[in-house]
Amino acid sequence: MRNFVTCDPNCKDMKFYRFLCIFALITPLTAGLWAQNPPQDKEKQEKQLLEYIDKEVERLSTLLDLEYWQEFYVDSILTHNLAALTDELEQLQKAKVENMDLYQEVQDKWAENTDKAYNAVFSEEQWKKYMKSGGARAKKARDKRKK
Repeated sequence: MRNFVTCDPNCKDMKFYRFLCIFALITPLTAGLWAQNPPQDKEKQEKQLLEYIDKEVERLSTLLDLEYWQEFYVDSILTHNLAALTDELEQLQKAKVENMDLYQEVQDKWAENTDKAYNAVFSEEQWKKYMKSGGARAKKARDKRKK
């Protein structure tokens, strides 16, 4: 495994690592985290989510040279899917589900939906570049967990 501390900040692995860190901060993965740290007020949580979406749209736009209409779709996709993901995770938490695999399944489901939507919006070249920048690795990990 690479040492990300000494990794070039612009390398693909570091960008993917940062993406995962941000995603993990936005979406609580376990009921234990919710129990230890009660959820923030809705406004602050929504603000953080919108900031993350803006940064991710900008990152993908820079990485893939997106057209303005593609940026709009990416923004819409992320807004819908992350809101739905958050709602499902909250429902699991309210039901006091402690099985972490269920939280992971929900997260994987929405990541898969996001990838499918991206595939419909991106050109073939953009899709390949997206997959090379970490999408393929994330998909492989999701597929491995599904088995």
